[in-house]
Amino acid sequence: MINLSLSRQAAFQPANTAELADGLLKESGVRIDIDRRRGRGAGLNPAGRFESKEREALDDGWQTLESLEPFRTEVQVEKPRSIITRNDSPDVPFDRSINPYRGCEHGCVYCFARPSHDYMGLSAGLDFEAKLFAKPDAARLLERELSKPGYKPKTIAIGTNTDPYQPIEKEWRIMRQILEVLSTANHPVSIVTKSALVMRDIDLLSKMAEKGLAKVALSVTTLDRKLARLMEPRASTPTRRLEAIRALTEAGVPTAVLAAPMIPALNDHELERILDAAAAAGAREANYILLRLPFEVSPLFRDWLLRNYPDRYRHVMNLVRSMRGGKDYDAEFGKRMKGAGPYAWQLHRRFELAAKKLDLRRRGIQLNTDLFVPPSGYGVQLSLL
Repeated sequence: MINLSLSRQAAFQPANTAELADGLLKESGVRIDIDRRRGRGAGLNPAGRFESKEREALDDGWQTLESLEPFRTEVQVEKPRSIITRNDSPDVPFDRSINPYRGCEHGCVYCFARPSHDYMGLSAGLDFEAKLFAKPDAARLLERELSKPGYKPKTIAIGTNTDPYQPIEKEWRIMRQILEVLSTANHPVSIVTKSALVMRDIDLLSKMAEKGLAKVALSVTTLDRKLARLMEPRASTPTRRLEAIRALTEAGVPTAVLAAPMIPALNDHELERILDAAAAAGAREANYILLRLPFEVSPLFRDWLLRNYPDRYRHVMNLVRSMRGGKDYDAEFGKRMKGAGPYAWQLHRRFELAAKKLDLRRRGIQLNTDLFVPPSGYGVQLSLL
């Protein structure tokens, strides 16, 4: 095996399917063999944006290319100094969040959180799905931060970057520990997940919901199990997510459905069906988000689309660009979630009509902040007087 150092490649203007494939590989590196990435979403593992060079395996014709190991899930411990992340984005309904994990084994090919792996010197591609970071000190750090003098409670959002109930949570149980701290402190929490594993914590969530302290949103991208398996290979099936909505509702936990992302000409025709199925399962709120393709995510998604739906590639990408000012993505606040233009307007109007018909509110459930009691246990600095 020979390792070559390659400069970053420029964007391309494809003319046919073969050129599409060639251009994507030039742009983002060699496609990883199927046997190495089986059960994963991305087909590429390009270097991060902060890396000046890219390493690529090349067969020199002398049959020296070694057999490489499959991408197996590896978990490293991350020890942050704090656990609550603050933001002042004008188009999100929260100002603080917690991410128990970095990277996500669900492998959703469209995930807008993939670029965060660049800051670790890793790839937004397969590395994001296989090289994960866990924060086992999260509950202790949270207890310490909630106990600081002057802390004012507001809803903490969890699951806004990577899924807190991804498969490794079964072993690490970090999310469970976080909920225990929040429950003891009577602190409100809002959760977004694609995993039926959330049902494991119904005992805590139902207890918090009785006090108006918890709500859960299940992201349902499609009701087509085959499409879900291709896009989100290690996430719960659509049926299981609807089961989670039903179980949470029956336990008294307010639930919402997040139809996200909506991908034109691929799953956007399911919008009404998704809302209808979620409402039947007991969801009380609903929202949707248009496909987001930041710099690192765009080639990964386009490669996936070309591999799985080559006949739809041009149509899908043309519609995406029609809602993003001719680009793959527009990060402007107010536009990044919903897009702009006639097709985006039509999608928004469809959502409004379906939500009204099903009596699904947009953001109606306000959580209680009046019951908060600062922690006084381990890790809390006592006052001098």
